[in-house]
Amino acid sequence: MNILYISISGNTRAFVKRLIAYAEEQHQLAAENPLIAAKEISENTPFAVETTPFFTFVPTYLEGGNGVDNGDTEILTEVMRDYLEYENNYQKCLGVVGSGNKNFNYQYCLTAKQYSQAFDFPFLADYELRGTPADAQRVYQILKDSLSN
Repeated sequence: MNILYISISGNTRAFVKRLIAYAEEQHQLAAENPLIAAKEISENTPFAVETTPFFTFVPTYLEGGNGVDNGDTEILTEVMRDYLEYENNYQKCLGVVGSGNKNFNYQYCLTAKQYSQAFDFPFLADYELRGTPADAQRVYQILKDSLSN
């Protein structure tokens, strides 16, 4: 199972690490449970053509407003969008997982929802901030189920 992610404040990175640890535990319990390989995308990442299917994890950073009639412009995470567009990498994406702060109401996970719409891949799951162990279990199961579909 492959994951591409971007982490600005460290929350997404922390969640992906928690998810990897959970996957390793599950793999030890039953060998058919997939392990996770994760690649962080940043301003310094050389763009490459993705050859295997992957999931995208993206936090939400938007420019002010309420996310409905203003404040729905992506900021800080654009390099992930550019990476997905590069050589049509988005075609290998199996779906997107979003994170954010529920205090921002409609803007919660809006970047992931925008990716889903723009690239025509499913919005699979969400978690708040760094997520919880229960979120890691839930998201892992969703990703695992998506691989078998």
